[in-house]
Amino acid sequence: MNTRGFLKCAGAVVALAIVSACGGGSMVTPSAASVNAHYVGRTLFVHGRPVTAARLNPLPRYAELVPDASKPATYEYIFNYYGSYASIFDYPKSTAMIGQINGLGGQGCTNVLKGYGKKIFWNAQRTNDLIVEYQVPHTLLRSLTLNYTFTSSCAMNTSGDLAVGVLLGNTYGQGGQVVIFKNAQGSGKVYNTPLYKEYFDGYDPTGNLFADGEDMTGNFELVELPKGHKKFVTITTSNSPEFPGSVQWDGTYLTVFDQLTSETYQYTVSGTTATLKNTVQYSGASDCAQTWIVKGLLYCGDAGNNDGEVFNYPAGGSPVAILTGSFDEPLGVVAAEK
Repeated sequence: MNTRGFLKCAGAVVALAIVSACGGGSMVTPSAASVNAHYVGRTLFVHGRPVTAARLNPLPRYAELVPDASKPATYEYIFNYYGSYASIFDYPKSTAMIGQINGLGGQGCTNVLKGYGKKIFWNAQRTNDLIVEYQVPHTLLRSLTLNYTFTSSCAMNTSGDLAVGVLLGNTYGQGGQVVIFKNAQGSGKVYNTPLYKEYFDGYDPTGNLFADGEDMTGNFELVELPKGHKKFVTITTSNSPEFPGSVQWDGTYLTVFDQLTSETYQYTVSGTTATLKNTVQYSGASDCAQTWIVKGLLYCGDAGNNDGEVFNYPAGGSPVAILTGSFDEPLGVVAAEK
C-alpha cells in the first residue's frame, strides 16, 4: 500500500540525521556558512567558481510524497557543489537519502539517452580535471582526464561515446568546447562550438549531439554536432528560452529545460531549426540546475530549494515527491539501475 504525506520545505538546507547505507561513506554536513555568490554577466559564481545553476533562491512549498516499494532496485544521485558529495536515493522505495559518495559534484550522465542507466553513471565533477565512472550504487570504476578546469556537462550516445562540455576555458572567455571520448576511453577529441559558455549537452538516438549555453552577449544558444560531422552548427529555436538547462532526448522529442521558467521545451529538429511542439511546466521548483528524464518522471536537482524533486513527465505540475537528506547546493542529478 502506498503511503501519503506532506512535507514542508522551508529554508535553504534540508538536513536529516540518517545512517549511510553505503559502507565506509562518512556523512558530510552541508555548509552552514553564508554562500559566497556573485554574477559575472549572467554566469553565477559560488565560492569563486562558475556553476551551471541560474540562481540560488530557496522557496518554501508543500509537496505530496508518493513512495512505492514495488519498483525494481534503482538509484538516484543528486550531485552537490563541485568536489563535495553525491547524495544517494532509492526512490520510489523511499524518499530519504540512503548514503553518499564523497568527492563528487557538478553534473552527471549515464549510458542511456533517457531512463535508468544500466549499472553505471558518470560524474563531470571538476575535481583535478577528472571525469569519473561509478558502478551503482557507489563503486569507483575509472576516471578520464581532460585539460580543462571548468567543465560543465556530460552525455553518452548509444555507442558509448562520452561527451564532456566546458563552461569556461582555461582562459576566461575561451569556453564552450566539447570534448568527446570515443567509447569513453583515451584522451578525447576537442570540438570548438559557437557557444561562448557551454552548460548542458545530450544526444539524440541517431547520434547527433546537441548542447546549449550562451553566446557572447549572454543570450541562449543551442548548437548541434551532426553525427559524422566535424563542426558544430547553430540551431535556431522557434521560441526564446531564457536560461540554458538540461538537453535530453525523451523518447519522442529533443528537450531543453529552462532554468528560469521551470519549463521543459519539446522540439522537433529539421536541418538547423528546432520547432517547439510542447511546453511542460513545473510548479514548486526554484532552479532545477539539472534534470533527468525516465519513463513517466523527471528528476530535478534543485539548486534554489536545496533539495531533490520528482515530477510527473510529461504531465508536469507540482512535485510528486521531495527527496530529503543532506544537500549542499545541488547542481546535478542522474538515475541508474543496479
